[in-house]
Amino acid sequence: MGCVFGRQASGRPVGREERKKEEVGRSARRAEEVFARKAEKEEEVVRNGSNQQKVEEEKAEEGAAEAKAAKSRAKRRSSRPNPRLSNPPKHVHGEQVAAGWPSWLSNVASEAISGWTPRRADTFEKLDKIGQGTYSNVYKARDTLTGKIVALKKVRFDNLEPESVKFMAREIMILRRLDHPNVIKLQGLVTSRMSCSLYLVFDYMEHDLAGLAASPAIKFTESQVKCFMNQLLSGLEHCHNRHVLHRDIKGSNLLINSEGVLKIADFGLALFFDPNHKQPMTSRVVTLWYRPPELLLGATDYGIGVDLWSAGCILAELLAGRPIMPGRTEVEQLHKIFKLCGSPSEEYWKKSKLPHATIFKPQQSYKRCIAETFKDFPPSSLPLIETLLAIDPVERLTATAALNSEFFMTKPYACDPSSLPKYPPSKEMDAKLRDEEARRLRAAGRANADGVKKARPRERAVRAIPAPEANAELQANLDRRRLITHANAKSKSEKFPPPHQDGALGYTLGSSHPIDPGFDPPDVPFSTTSLTYSKGPIQTWSGPLVDPAAVGAHRRKKHLSGDIHAHSKSSKKDKNSGRM
Repeated sequence: MGCVFGRQASGRPVGREERKKEEVGRSARRAEEVFARKAEKEEEVVRNGSNQQKVEEEKAEEGAAEAKAAKSRAKRRSSRPNPRLSNPPKHVHGEQVAAGWPSWLSNVASEAISGWTPRRADTFEKLDKIGQGTYSNVYKARDTLTGKIVALKKVRFDNLEPESVKFMAREIMILRRLDHPNVIKLQGLVTSRMSCSLYLVFDYMEHDLAGLAASPAIKFTESQVKCFMNQLLSGLEHCHNRHVLHRDIKGSNLLINSEGVLKIADFGLALFFDPNHKQPMTSRVVTLWYRPPELLLGATDYGIGVDLWSAGCILAELLAGRPIMPGRTEVEQLHKIFKLCGSPSEEYWKKSKLPHATIFKPQQSYKRCIAETFKDFPPSSLPLIETLLAIDPVERLTATAALNSEFFMTKPYACDPSSLPKYPPSKEMDAKLRDEEARRLRAAGRANADGVKKARPRERAVRAIPAPEANAELQANLDRRRLITHANAKSKSEKFPPPHQDGALGYTLGSSHPIDPGFDPPDVPFSTTSLTYSKGPIQTWSGPLVDPAAVGAHRRKKHLSGDIHAHSKSSKKDKNSGRM
């Protein structure tokens, strides 16, 4: 018992301490377990985050791989022929042909007609022929869909010659790039899938500057001259800013409507140019009376100065009432230029290194006499004429500089185009017809008076004579060359040569384009049968261009020997008159 009681008495405090220690130990273990569980949770969170990041990275990689695969599949699909297109390998060509364009045009010049749809020829009614050039004929017509009067320009080319089609398409591309109130706007194209011809549609313009200037009843005032020149230089400024050279500025290519608005037209000889990357260009451009000296001397590297020289000739012509340098041959034209503008300096000859410098360099020196020759002109106009008619093209500056010149800043200022008089329709073609009729009547009167038919005398200089075509020489030389070319041509490309050779070294000085301006190939039918002019029956189908040598062959046989005899005589006269 004592032992038992002794244990009980002595065991109480010991039991409490042990219990306390056990409780402390248990609480410590619980705390350690809690901390351990927290640590495990944190580690699990970290592990889960890294795993999630890995999963996201894996998903991103899978998405990139899928996108790459989809792209490659799309690329493979796009390269496969589409059976719904009429011409799968060249689907653009197929779409254009399906839209109505002829295949010969789409094959060579698809960019020129991109986004356009051709008009049908039977939706226009021809009314009259209003113009004729070396490479085109122009007609007045009515749009039967809208009733609007338009101008149709029929371009002469050979659809079987790609170079000829490219030349024609270049004019279309240039016209589509230009957009200015003083530049003619291309409204559309007329052709069909089976057609071999092409018409360009423009707004109808009642006058051209050459026709108005040639009218005896019209005399422009200084403010009217400023109005026309301001519009001309504004249009040239736009062309040059768009890197386009016109290369045939003359009165008949400056059209004027009934509101007095002037528009630069006929971009058949125009081309794109890059002043930073120059390339050889032909020197056989610009109508002879308005051709600058560097082109007459055979330059193949030129720029905006050729258009500015022509503008200077137009300005002086409007103030003088007649052409200022109407040369008949290139030699005579250079002689007239040197007599008016002075001989080029020795520095210019050395710097320019022109191909024909040694041939046409004048033996005697000429002094510049523009101020003396045009002493009756308004004083403010002389500095501008001096600048535009500078022998060195660099000194002609720019169209912008011309617009800011003293001529336009002094009174009387340029009048508003709407205030110009309302003239009856007058074009250069009308002036030519009037001159031809007057010469015919004079010749008939002399024949009746003398009782003997005499040869037609040399034409007298009249006010504002219509200018010859670009690339023009004496008409007798041109006619003789056309006869020889058509007779000896061995192939179609010789009879219808590409009318331009930019990128080559230019035409030789004595060459000329053998396309006959009087030749008018068969045409697609229009909705009229009563034209005010007639060249024979019009065929009701559009076929390839026929051989111009065969057109009117029976008519030429009768006069061939006589023509050649007359041409030989005139050529001898040309040689004598062409010496400087």
